[in-house]
Amino acid sequence: MSFTHAELDYLFANHEATEPGAPATELELSKKSMLADLATLRKDCGEHARALVELVLARRSASKKMNPDVAFSWWADNDAVQQATPEPVARWRAQHLVEIGAGKIADVTCSVGTELRSLHSAGLDVIGSDLDLARLRMAKRNVPQVGLFRSDATVPAAQTDVVVADPARRNSSGRINSLADVVPSIADLRAAHGAETEFAIKCAPGIDFNDVREWGGMVDVVSVDRQVKEACVYTPGLVATRVSSTHSSSQRNSTLLRRAVVLREGAEPTVLTSDMPDEVTEGAPGRYLIDPDGAIVRAGLVKHYAAVHGLWQLDHRIAYVTGDVVPAGERGFRILEEVPTKKLRGALAARGVGKLEILVRGVDVDPDVLRKKMKLKGTGEATVVITRVGKAATAFICEAERW
Repeated sequence: MSFTHAELDYLFANHEATEPGAPATELELSKKSMLADLATLRKDCGEHARALVELVLARRSASKKMNPDVAFSWWADNDAVQQATPEPVARWRAQHLVEIGAGKIADVTCSVGTELRSLHSAGLDVIGSDLDLARLRMAKRNVPQVGLFRSDATVPAAQTDVVVADPARRNSSGRINSLADVVPSIADLRAAHGAETEFAIKCAPGIDFNDVREWGGMVDVVSVDRQVKEACVYTPGLVATRVSSTHSSSQRNSTLLRRAVVLREGAEPTVLTSDMPDEVTEGAPGRYLIDPDGAIVRAGLVKHYAAVHGLWQLDHRIAYVTGDVVPAGERGFRILEEVPTKKLRGALAARGVGKLEILVRGVDVDPDVLRKKMKLKGTGEATVVITRVGKAATAFICEAERW
């Protein structure tokens, strides 16, 4: 829940009560303990107990998205944290804008300042605006170095070269699935800020690229530690230098550059682009099945990934690829046996499998239902990959390995 201005006044005036080690931060604050914890806090802070709980829980959630040392002094409510871009993704965007020489930037949906922090830390000239005054008050505490304005996203607060925006993807009815229905609309954003302004617009990772070809120049689909977090559509003036002059036939008909950005803790970012070679074959399975990172799948770059790593496809409609070597840092599934799905139970029983991981792609199979049907009683472990090869569903009994 959002904070009232009275609650923010109290929290700002009593910030020591929110710092690590303060009584409120030591409470469990779980569903089971919440009533008792609130009763404890009310003894000292009365009607402001709820606000303390909201802030502590928001900071705990924020520590999973950003540097914990920063998160535990961050001003935010739970909704703002849930909507915030994870710090690695925001840093990636800031780095990209630095590399292409972006001018003055306005984050017109800045909320409590999560994106602003990364943009400012990268040395960019940035301002922020939001319509929610309570969140702007928190942003002023979080990024005091950045100029902030209260403004609707479609009302320019100042002359800028680049607008970063995160239109709302939820409404009172739930998640918004169509890019045409986000608020404010893409058309309204572009019309409000002038023809010379470039845009970086954050979107849900499952967007239909055909919906942005008219105005987009590049789209990044970004994952963090194998979880796809967002897509960001950049207008043509913000497109990165293209990696290759060799275009596949599918790319010669489109100017939209797609990038899969794979971010992993402790590793350099991996970037695949749609203008890389994508000529791969289909064939019998090699020693391993490999499931490409979700960002690669969502960006439509499975063939490019296979081409880069010397892999091939079992079926051009399926995202699994295969080969005799697993790319460094990836999880592969060493194929032990390939069986028709009707014979899977017997094959697993013969191997003494009792604990089973089931992965499904391109086949209408519920893993939980299938696991119950197997009635496994052994002590061994295995991974079963069920996927479509040609017209038939095939089960691969595998052993998971990480390289």
